[in-house]
Amino acid sequence: MSRVPTFDLDPVAAHEPTGIDDQRFDAAVLAPVIDRDGEDHLLFTRRADHLGEHPGQMSFPGGGAESVDDTILDTALREANEEIGLDPEEAEIVGQLDDIRTISEYAVTPFVARVPDRTYDRQASEVAEIVVLPLSGLLDPENYEYERRDHPYYGDIVVHYFHVDGSTVWGATGRILVQLLELATEFEAPVSDDRTRR
Repeated sequence: MSRVPTFDLDPVAAHEPTGIDDQRFDAAVLAPVIDRDGEDHLLFTRRADHLGEHPGQMSFPGGGAESVDDTILDTALREANEEIGLDPEEAEIVGQLDDIRTISEYAVTPFVARVPDRTYDRQASEVAEIVVLPLSGLLDPENYEYERRDHPYYGDIVVHYFHVDGSTVWGATGRILVQLLELATEFEAPVSDDRTRR
């Protein structure tokens, strides 16, 4: 019987993230890890089709920093509360990943947290669907592909695609996912992306 994959989040907790301070806007996301029936899963949101930025795409709960946020972690927790109804006290923050740049001129700070396996309530105005994907599916080589692109601002970049249970995770969320998988599992992307790898 094959071993059910789980995250080793100790390397995430020990990771010293690289920040970005040259973008117009700041944002944060929360990568929620759920233990469901003994297997780790990740919670994603599918963005509503009417949104101006990245409609219909898979993302982690999150959004832009606002004046009410004392820290960028507060941004991630506030947005997760608004988008999926996660109480900040329910989130066991594990660590922080490297900031990434997006084509919309955001510096996005990703946080990783363990959260309860329960039914979450989506914010209908922004979230079309809450999607929970198994780690086993994200790690299956048959579900992964990549391509190189010439980005108008960032030059040669790698775009990662994870096709799991009818959903495709790619773009900025795909880049965040790759770093999480590389830190916390035996996953290795076949080529390096635009992050500085240690």
